[in-house]
Amino acid sequence: MQREKAQVSEGVISVVLNTILFIAKFIVGLATGSVALMADAWHSMSDSLSSVIIVIAAKLAARKPDKKHPFGHGRWELIAALFIAFLLGLIGYEFFTNSLRRFQNRDSAVYGALALAVTIASLVVKEALAQYAFYLGRKHDNPVITADGWHHRTDSLSSVIVLAGIIVTRFVADLWWMDSLLGALCAVSIFFATFQIMRDVVSKILGEEPNQEMIDELEDEVRKAYDYELEIHHIHLHDYVLHKELTLHIRIDKDLSIEKGHGMATVIEDIIKDKFDMSATIHIEPLAK
Repeated sequence: MQREKAQVSEGVISVVLNTILFIAKFIVGLATGSVALMADAWHSMSDSLSSVIIVIAAKLAARKPDKKHPFGHGRWELIAALFIAFLLGLIGYEFFTNSLRRFQNRDSAVYGALALAVTIASLVVKEALAQYAFYLGRKHDNPVITADGWHHRTDSLSSVIVLAGIIVTRFVADLWWMDSLLGALCAVSIFFATFQIMRDVVSKILGEEPNQEMIDELEDEVRKAYDYELEIHHIHLHDYVLHKELTLHIRIDKDLSIEKGHGMATVIEDIIKDKFDMSATIHIEPLAK
C-alpha cells in the first residue's frame, strides 16, 4: 500500500506541476518563435503523460496474485517504464529533426525576460520533482518512479541548456543558429535518459544475479543456524518487482534422513523470508566426501 500510494502521489504532483509548466513554456515559445522552448514545453507535457501512466501502472501492479499470475502483477511497473522510455525516444527524435530543419532554414528566435523567467522556474521545479522521484524510487525500489525521475531530470537539463542559450544571446549578437543547437542538445539529453531507462528495465526483465553482499550475508546466517558441513550454491534471483523468489541448492550429509534434510531446508527458507523478504525454493543434494 505504501508503494502504491507513493507512486500515485508522485504521479499526481507531477501531472499538476508539469501541466502548469507546459502552458507557461508553450505561450512563451509561441511569442518568441523558439523551437527550444517549444521542445521544452512538449517535454513537460510528456512528463504529465508519463505520470498518468505511472498512476495506472500503480493500480495494475497492486492487484493481488491470481490463478494466471501466481507471482503477482508487479511487472506492470517495468512495462510502464518501457512505455515511458519509448515515449521519450519519440519526443527526442521529433525535437532533433525539428532543430535540424530550423538550422537548414536559418530560423532564429528572439528571447526576452519572460523566456528567462519561465526557464529558471522550470529548472527549479523540474529538478525538485526529479529529486523527489529518485528518493521514492530508492525507498520503494520502484523502477517506474525512477524512470519518471529521469524524465524530470532530462527536462531540467533541457532547461539548463535553454537558459545557457538565452544568457549567451543576450550578450552576443547574430547567433541565429543558437536555438537550433539548443533544441538538438535537448534531444540528446532525452535520448540519454531513454537509454538509461531501457538499460535498467531490460536488465531486470532478463534477470539479474544476486549481489555478492546478499550471498555473503545469507551464508553467514546459515552458518549461524548450522555448525556442521553445509554448502550453498546455484543461487538465482527471480524478480517479479513486488514479489521476489530465490532458488538455490544446498549440499548436506548424504546419511541424513529425508525428514532432517527437509527440516534444514525449511529453516533456511525461513531465514531468507525474515532477512530478505523473499520466498525460496531449495534443492537438496548429497555432500561429496
